[in-house]
Amino acid sequence: MAELAYVNAIELAKKIRQREISSREAVDYFLERVEKLDKPINSVVTIDVERARTEADAVDAALARGEVRGPLHGVPMTIKDSFQTAGMRTTSGAPELKDFVPQEDAWPVARLREAGAIIFGKTNLPIYAGDLQSYNEVFGTTNNPYDVSRTPGGSSGGSAAALACGFTSLELGSDIGGSIRLPSHMSGVVGHKPSYGIVPAHGQIPGPPGTLTLADLAVAGPMARSIEDLELGLDLMAGPNRWEHPAWRLKLPAPRRRALKTYRIAAWLDDPHCRVEPEVRTLLENAAHKLTGAGVRIDTDARPEFTLEKAADTFFALLQSALAGGVSRDTIEHYAASTGNTPVDRTRRTLAMRHREWLSYNERRQQMRKRWEEFFEKWDAILLPVMSCPAIPHDHSDPQAARFARVGDEQRPYWELITWMAPAGACYLPATVVPVGQLANGLPVGIQIVGPYLHDRTTLDVAKHLLAMVGGCPRPAGF
Repeated sequence: MAELAYVNAIELAKKIRQREISSREAVDYFLERVEKLDKPINSVVTIDVERARTEADAVDAALARGEVRGPLHGVPMTIKDSFQTAGMRTTSGAPELKDFVPQEDAWPVARLREAGAIIFGKTNLPIYAGDLQSYNEVFGTTNNPYDVSRTPGGSSGGSAAALACGFTSLELGSDIGGSIRLPSHMSGVVGHKPSYGIVPAHGQIPGPPGTLTLADLAVAGPMARSIEDLELGLDLMAGPNRWEHPAWRLKLPAPRRRALKTYRIAAWLDDPHCRVEPEVRTLLENAAHKLTGAGVRIDTDARPEFTLEKAADTFFALLQSALAGGVSRDTIEHYAASTGNTPVDRTRRTLAMRHREWLSYNERRQQMRKRWEEFFEKWDAILLPVMSCPAIPHDHSDPQAARFARVGDEQRPYWELITWMAPAGACYLPATVVPVGQLANGLPVGIQIVGPYLHDRTTLDVAKHLLAMVGGCPRPAGF
């Protein structure tokens, strides 16, 4: 039982099916581990002990009758607290929802339960999943297991921290501005941002409970410590949404190449518009060199026919527009009148953009998607940084747009930290993040593997090979 904490979900499911361990024993193990080790991290913020044990006993009884409910039969796991879980508190970090208990599961949660998973807890996030750090008035701050003075990332920060600490083998995250990718990088785990639209996310908060709109840019996706678990999570959750379900079916293409050495991969690992810290860049370059050593053709000069600056400008505008749904009309009118040139003023004007402006940015997005389409006629995937620096120190000052973050010897505007989220995020592309090493101070660093739209299996395949080359996900000391 000592190493059960870092057993992958697929392997744990196999152990349960083969009766090497019961689901009840696995549930009790993770409950005890969270109770013993999570206090300084504060990643798992809601736990339903009685229900988890009752469900575990039920799946053990089913197995005794020869029944297997799915590929995750009896596997305990946690879920990001933005996803509604029937009968279990779901707050999205908001004080007004601190006692909210949904009556139905969010769609991806339902699919995980149908596969046999046992949801024993919820993981922390910023209020309404709206920050790069994970803290709120309801549950407090989640700390990075590699350095508690720093954030594990956001908004799926509790998810990433719980995985890093061995509190769960599989997690459900969400990503609109980098909320799967950034925490995976900062906490040393793997995460997959699916192609936009292939994982129905009905039942996530925000918007308010009951919202049926699927926000622009927003996706739900798996987080884990192995690529095989990401693949399984995606297979379980992907499919048509509630509107398309009667007629549409999803069949993702197989990986573009059968052998690693036949892949054609570009590497865009730094850019004058958003310089990467030298020590971080070295780890990214080392990862590219490992692929080259395995026979992969790597081109460090290949780029799509647009700049990082244009991608970031378009992405930030679309992101702020997608986040503006909860802002009152009076506030929007006030923001629209902002005339200064500070990061706060620029953010406010973007939040207040008119629909005709959004249409212009959306056309820019479609033009960039076309440029990506042309680029991927020659290349199978591209390597990108996740962030210019490792996990940042906690900073909960308001407003967010007025914050600064240290990158190397510079103080940069806070929202510049999401710049490298833009090329994939703005254009709906799949992106898989894997850790590629640790800095001298022990902080992990991840890399994005981005591929053509709907070619999620290609980025996951490259990620699987690369993760094996770097020795898998690191483990924080003490866990």
